[in-house]
Amino acid sequence: MEKIKTLIDLKKIRDEKLFGLQIREKGEGAENRVQVKVAMATCGIASGAKDTMEFMAEALEKRGIEAVVTKVGCMGYCYAEPTIEVKLPGSEPVVFGGVDREKADEIIEKFIKGGELVDGIIPVNYETIDLKE
Repeated sequence: MEKIKTLIDLKKIRDEKLFGLQIREKGEGAENRVQVKVAMATCGIASGAKDTMEFMAEALEKRGIEAVVTKVGCMGYCYAEPTIEVKLPGSEPVVFGGVDREKADEIIEKFIKGGELVDGIIPVNYETIDLKE
């Protein structure tokens, strides 16, 4: 842990902890909200996923959109980082690649608010198998 040398350092740590607490609190009842998962493995972080996550959380809140933004591990799309998965209530999740602040804003405005698909979707490359059959 970093040493706290100034009041600014202390406020920065406080803000980071409050941000994490807000994410956990919003997690209850997530199935009825927009869910955004940001891949925060090493490749994602190196590509700017932290900035993407902060932007998504702040922008959704400012626009009054009920959403849960969480960080997850590797999604397996290292070539397309930063990647996010967006799940609208009652629909299947959609994964987007190359999500910088500009692309995140477009996803919020067009996909989350308007239901319109936007460029950057990573096609599903797996199929869930029902083992009971």
